[in-house]
Amino acid sequence: MVKIGNIELPDFPLLLAPMEDVSDPPFRKLCKMHGADLMYSEFISSEGLIRDAIKSRKKLDIFDYERPVGIQIFGGDEEAMAMSARIVETVEPDLVDINFGCPVKKVVCKGAGAGVLKDIDLMVRLTKAVVSSTHLPVTVKTRLGWDNDSINIDEVAERLQDVGIKALTIHARTRAQMYKGEADWEHISRIKNNPNIEIPIFGNGDVDSPEKALEYKNKYNCDGIMIGRGAIGYPWIFNEIKHFFETGEILPEPTIAERLEAVKNHALWSVEWKGERPGIVEMRQHYSNYFRGIPHFKEFKTKFLQALTLEQIDEVIEETKHFYQENVI
Repeated sequence: MVKIGNIELPDFPLLLAPMEDVSDPPFRKLCKMHGADLMYSEFISSEGLIRDAIKSRKKLDIFDYERPVGIQIFGGDEEAMAMSARIVETVEPDLVDINFGCPVKKVVCKGAGAGVLKDIDLMVRLTKAVVSSTHLPVTVKTRLGWDNDSINIDEVAERLQDVGIKALTIHARTRAQMYKGEADWEHISRIKNNPNIEIPIFGNGDVDSPEKALEYKNKYNCDGIMIGRGAIGYPWIFNEIKHFFETGEILPEPTIAERLEAVKNHALWSVEWKGERPGIVEMRQHYSNYFRGIPHFKEFKTKFLQALTLEQIDEVIEETKHFYQENVI
């Protein structure tokens, strides 16, 4: 068993990464159905929460079926981070996570996300401000450092543990790498083997198959794995990994019917949560992901993108299902 404060997770839990425009409640529900052990909201601006920005507030929506679930915040001002943690606490998530890893320029330019990697003292102060302002367990997600010449994750891990975080997730890239190149998990292994580190250490970066998950589990000795891009359009990855750990068998890929069922549910839950127009518009980014690598999908993708109501989406689903039943791929 892995513990984050008073939260009990199974041995070697699988976490769904907080991803902007992806990790919303509809997608989290699918991932929970398919085996995710702990999930996080999309990251939320501390300044946006304090300004009462509608988009930021909407991201606070969590549901009991998701638990345990964390809400992730980011920012570069201690007072704002403390205040936003108190706001987060009112919706009663299971934990608060701080984003010190987002490499996107508009976040970094505000001295938040991975921008804080240049200033460990500030990172410690921001973390302490959050820990001091909430009774919830506080966790952190970060990267190895700003670039290869300034990898500082060893110091970061110890100092953040000292101010009270209950778990640390490390994306095994620098900010300079963005999402390119190969993640270097040797750093994660070194942190995990540091005798001063007592909190759970979760690894993140490049895990996109059961085989790779088992290899990284055995090789790098982390307490669990966080999966981001590997789950986009493929929520089945969590149960596939668990099945492989238990049996050594690779589950067959989801059928066309199972993929269409996921699309149907995702679209329905998206509309229920956001309203019909925004729910359908925001669903458009997901269709290709669910059918990545499936031949002859292009024509149906166009039809999905043109659908304006749930009824029209259902019609395209039935047409797609019929085509693949008639034409075995």
